[in-house]
Amino acid sequence: MEDYAFERSISEEALRLGFSFCGFARNESLENLRSFYTDFIRQKDHAGFTYLENFLEKRLNPDLVLKGTRSVIALLMNYYPAEIIPEEDNFIIAKYAYGKDYHRIMRQKMEMMVNFLEKPGIEVKAKSFVDSGAALEKVWAQRCGVGWQGKNTLIINKTAGSFFFIGIIFTNLELIPDASETDHCGDCRRCVEACPTGALNSPYQLDIRKCISYYTIEKKEETPAYLRGKLKDRIFGCDICQDVCPYNRLSKPHAFPGFSPSSELTGMKKNDWLHLTPEIFNRLFSGTAVERTGYLHFMKTIRLI
Repeated sequence: MEDYAFERSISEEALRLGFSFCGFARNESLENLRSFYTDFIRQKDHAGFTYLENFLEKRLNPDLVLKGTRSVIALLMNYYPAEIIPEEDNFIIAKYAYGKDYHRIMRQKMEMMVNFLEKPGIEVKAKSFVDSGAALEKVWAQRCGVGWQGKNTLIINKTAGSFFFIGIIFTNLELIPDASETDHCGDCRRCVEACPTGALNSPYQLDIRKCISYYTIEKKEETPAYLRGKLKDRIFGCDICQDVCPYNRLSKPHAFPGFSPSSELTGMKKNDWLHLTPEIFNRLFSGTAVERTGYLHFMKTIRLI
């Protein structure tokens, strides 16, 4: 009979630090995904995200990132807000960007988890990832049993929905694996049908070049004419495919004050956005994910709508 004491202690520490779910998987080959990703890159479906091309070998083989990797740990951190910013007479930003940049909070918590793994007398190697090009985070999250990659391409937990940040740890520790999660989307196509730009017309695969999030966050060039009028008042990110997902009826508010919007942000209306100054932009978004996109690109998106 296997003793899960160490795995339980890791999960308990994860919960103590504010993560919602923790799972384990063996480091096994991802070579079966090579053809999918090479075709994805060959057809330019990666929309110029060079890290998808540059890190392909490492993404398929964690041992190239951390020599001696035996196990993978997946962690989910909830960001579903207690207060949804009113959408009436308003422009919309994605819920993940309501508060402070999650990268900073997640990376700090992930390093705490890495430190927890280190035990006296044991040579422990571990490396953590948050939105890193070197780890296939959603693939590992599913293999670790904390969720499955849904038709909207996001990780969905069947008891808590999809409003989660993902953290991954590679380690040389031999951990007892959890069962990989299976698909629970069934015949549901709500996310596919709700996407106003057709970015999910191939279920389980995102056409980045049609994604609202891509155009409002990443792409600095002119938005194609066929997408204008389809942004649905989104000015940073989207959330449409998450909002319609039945599993997100199970979402519960997060417990991190840093992820919550300021009173000034929740009070904004369309006219306020249209007359946003660089000074107000900096006050609203300093230290947030929105800050990275910059005032000029942010205002260009607003004026397109």
